[in-house]
Amino acid sequence: MRALAPKHKGGEWEEAQAAANAELEAERALAAARGEPYAMPLDSPPLWDVGAPLPHLLQSDYKAFLVYYAREPDPNWDGSYVNVRQPSDATESKLVVVEFQQCIWARLGSPNDEVLSGHPLYGKGLEGYRPMRVENSTWIEDLRKISSVHRQYSPDRWSTCTHYIFGFHDSMFECVAQSLVAEVRESSMSEMLSDVCKRLVSEI
Repeated sequence: MRALAPKHKGGEWEEAQAAANAELEAERALAAARGEPYAMPLDSPPLWDVGAPLPHLLQSDYKAFLVYYAREPDPNWDGSYVNVRQPSDATESKLVVVEFQQCIWARLGSPNDEVLSGHPLYGKGLEGYRPMRVENSTWIEDLRKISSVHRQYSPDRWSTCTHYIFGFHDSMFECVAQSLVAEVRESSMSEMLSDVCKRLVSEI
């Protein structure tokens, strides 16, 4: 990182990124060896806008939908301006809808990216601005223990659960679900949320 401060000679950014990736891999390997929770990157769903993803969470007892603005690099952006985006904007944009099937628990809120280093999974592979899953999840274990008092408790159900964690700019999303399915669509946020609400009600 110190090499990025003065005038670049070339390759400094790539070297810094490679070192950061190696550190993350080492964190995950150490946590796995200790049997501790750690975060692993996922290839899906698509990445979100870094500055203003504006995530929205809609859910029922068994299903959750997460909607956010997709990351769309602007080849003309020179860093001199900021695009302000509002959920009420009627302009169509590329939006991602992620459906979490058999969702048991979900939340959207604190922390934001400025305090990511305070998260329990920081230093254990956690990265912001990308979808991840949590291995050796304490969330799943806590939920499993609560459910174990039921006379029809089945441990097999919990073996297929996944703890997902997505770090956005102003918030973090986490949930425990069986699986996820993602789609990308051109729409305004208000129209997309209305459509998701209809799906949520009709599929109960």
